Amino acid sequence: MNLDREKRAAARASLRFINDGDIVGLGTGSTVYYTLQFLAERVHQGLKILGIATSKQTEKIATDLGIPLTTLDEHQNIDVDIDGADEIDPNLALIKGGGGAFLREKIVASAAKKLIIIGDSTKQVPVLGKAPLPVEVVPFAQALVAKEIKVLGASVRVREGNHAGPFVTDEGHHILDCDFGRIADPHGLERQLEEIPGVVGHGLFIGMADVVLIGKGDTVIELYARDK
Repeated sequence: MNLDREKRAAARASLRFINDGDIVGLGTGSTVYYTLQFLAERVHQGLKILGIATSKQTEKIATDLGIPLTTLDEHQNIDVDIDGADEIDPNLALIKGGGGAFLREKIVASAAKKLIIIGDSTKQVPVLGKAPLPVEVVPFAQALVAKEIKVLGASVRVREGNHAGPFVTDEGHHILDCDFGRIADPHGLERQLEEIPGVVGHGLFIGMADVVLIGKGDTVIELYARDK
């Protein structure tokens, strides 16, 4: 299994959802990196778009590649958003956040007319929960939030940064990686997490994806939301 080949295939397939003149949300992660490369080629060939980066990392990559960028201050209506996911269930519910940018990713996705999720074949799961669920928290409330999440049945660890100390998001928050095991009721867990004071965001993306493109070998499987 060549995961890089699958990622490239899904990334390339996502370009057909981008049209001249679009405002494009640019996600974060290893699969989206290939989209940025392919999109830059199209831009250099004359495609006129403006991108909105979901992280400082993506902003730097896009700038280096020559993709013109704008901001949510300038454009609140996004035509299409291309992003990756850590897990994708049969209902197109997602766990995102392995790269730590899920708060901005969710904001951009919520403003997009269409959210396209891309990934390799390992991202499909029958039930969410194989990967830890990231929860972004205000540092002041970190211990309290961790205690409340443990009551919900998860084991919790603070995500560490590249240097000594916790990982710090672009917004200055910390991330708790929470292992719930099989998440049988994503909607219910979403509500419970959002009721905890100090939780800024979480990596459950439910009812947001319009199209999922999964690379499988040399082909790309397209999945569409049933209720959109």
